[in-house]
Order: sequence, then structure tokens, then C-alpha cells
Amino acid sequence: MQRTFKDFIYHLQGERQLSSNTVSSYKTDIARYLAFLEELQVGKAGDIRDSHVIAYLEELGTVPLAPSSLARNLSAIRMFHRFMVNEGYCQKDITENIDSPKLPKRLPKILDIADIDAIVDGIDTATDAGVRDRAMIELLYGSGLRISELLSLRLPALLIDEGWVRVFGKGAKERIVPFGEEARDWLQRYLQHVRPELARTIQAEDVVFLNLRGAPLSRMGVWKIIRAYAEKAGVYKMVSPHVFRHSFATHLIEGGADLRAVQEMLGHSDIATTQIYTHLDRNYLKEVHRTFHPREHHS
Repeated sequence: MQRTFKDFIYHLQGERQLSSNTVSSYKTDIARYLAFLEELQVGKAGDIRDSHVIAYLEELGTVPLAPSSLARNLSAIRMFHRFMVNEGYCQKDITENIDSPKLPKRLPKILDIADIDAIVDGIDTATDAGVRDRAMIELLYGSGLRISELLSLRLPALLIDEGWVRVFGKGAKERIVPFGEEARDWLQRYLQHVRPELARTIQAEDVVFLNLRGAPLSRMGVWKIIRAYAEKAGVYKMVSPHVFRHSFATHLIEGGADLRAVQEMLGHSDIATTQIYTHLDRNYLKEVHRTFHPREHHS
């Protein structure tokens, strides 16, 4: 089975051209699966039964793994079995009729407005790095961009005077998203006074956000910057670039924004994805009901 396993990894890397992170995850998942089969003395692809897969998933459930991790493991196993059938290692895909574990709907984590104020107020904007970071965080929260969209922004995509940014999101779909005065003011300051200095040190072309060496900022770089400001502000929630996107959507909807407008700004192809933000703050809804419903005021 080890030869089959190696062929599968080559298939993921060469033919499927999956990212190194995805290949690494699948490699770990399938290696663990094969070790389990070896303990059961199942040594050939044709000897694997659906009962073996089910037993393996049940054992993973005792670890315990999160439902999302179980689902990823089953996805990896399914891909492995399809590969073995296509390559002639076995005749039948025994994973076809195995159901995926039910995933609970997770509500996105968000920051309160006070949290965001504390984070941005703690940025030292007397420094070049501080001006850049303030512009970056104001844009993340002010437009709901994904981190990949922020890092791939080019100068022509910023329509500063009009308060718009042109974004290429998932599936290379283009959308135009507005941002507010705070983001515009800090972006102008960054672009006029800081970025030209950073861009002198290396050829960064027209990427908007640069590190202090003049190269494009990395995903990990932004994550570390945001975590440092959150800790400095005493915000001990799990703060990441994506949390600003969730907060952007939630605060708009709580403020009365139209769901379809928020869908457009986020770049969701399905409005059902956007609807999760309508379920976030149950306490807020309860407070609205308590304040405004006539039956809450009877004596």
C-alpha cells in the first residue's frame, strides 16, 4: 500500500496541483488511515471494506476530533479510494455510500465596536509601520476584504477620492466595494508619505501594502501585526484578519443594512452564506424586542 500512497501524493502534487498545505494535510490523513488498516492486517487495496472506513471514522471520533476535521479526513479517504479505482488498484470505490459527518453551523467570531476602537487607537501612527498598519486595518474593517484580497491589491484598484476599491475575489470575480472616510484618510496618508519610502528598497511593482523591507506583506505578517495590536489593546479574543471581515458584515446588518447589499460587498455568490450574520447577536435581537414590542411594556 505504501507504493500506492506515494503514487497518490504525486498525483495530488503533479496532476491535481493542489497547494503544499493541502497536500501536507492529505498526506497526514492518509498515512494515519493506512496505519489503522495495517493494524487490522488489511494490506491490499482490494481488501478494504466500507466497514473498515466506518470503524476508522468512529475511532477518530473518540480522539475527539472536531466534525470539520472528521469531514476533511473522510474527504481525503474518498479521494484516495477514487484514485485507487481510477489507477486500477481496486475495482470498487467503497466510500461512495458513506455519509459525511454532520457539521454544526458555527457562528463567526466578531469584535465589538469598542474592541476595534481599542485596537486602532493603540497603533503608534508616528511611525511608518503604524501609518501602514492603521490604513490596512481601517481598510479591512471598512470594506470587509478577505486577507487574500487585501494582499493582492494593486494601486490602480484604489479609487481613493471616490471611496471605492476594486477587488478580484474567489473565482476571479470582480466587485467594487466602498470604504469610509477613516479608511480613505489613512490610505491617503500611507500612499503619500509612507509607501514611496518603503518602495525604494525593493522592486514591489504596484502592490499596495509593503513590509518594512519594501516587499509585499505576507499573510503571516499581517496576522502577527493584528495579534500584536489586539494584545496591546487588551483584546483577548481570537483576532485575525478574517475577524474584521465578519465584524464588518455583522455591524452593517445590526445597523439595518440590506442583506443583499452586504452580500454584494462581501462577494458571496449565495445569499445563504451572508444570512449567517443575521443570527449572530441574539442578545441584540432580544433587546430590540424588549425595547420596542408593545407587549413588553404592559404594567
